[in-house]
Amino acid sequence: MATTIDRSLGPEATPELLALYGTYDWWNDREADPVRRALAATDEIVGVRDAETDTLVAAARVLTDYTYYAMVFDVIVHADRRGEGIGEELLAAVVTHPPLSDVDPALLAREGLVLFYESCGFEEQGGIDHPDGDPEELRFLAYRREG
Repeated sequence: MATTIDRSLGPEATPELLALYGTYDWWNDREADPVRRALAATDEIVGVRDAETDTLVAAARVLTDYTYYAMVFDVIVHADRRGEGIGEELLAAVVTHPPLSDVDPALLAREGLVLFYESCGFEEQGGIDHPDGDPEELRFLAYRREG
């Protein structure tokens, strides 16, 4: 199915993101007010929409200083749309997002997602203990621009 990139998401997208978060067990307890506050405090939000229905099917948030750091958070693809290449499309849109052109995005990933992020051009930088005390180690990955 055809998709479009949405680079204009903000706090008004809270209901759409809540619906998207609801497709994942570990995010389905998120509530509207905290999500709205998080979106208002996020520097860049990139989404992918189904071109036919205009439904948000993927999204990622980026906190950045536009010079040294750009941390990618909450990368999510609707559970029913996984395996269609939408995650790759979303990350390509993040790393080519014009306001981020002078900075290399980075993210934390669970071990099981490292190969996916590496396939999108991110490189593992090392392991980090999970901040919630989860026994699963997180991996720090960064995207390195050519040049």
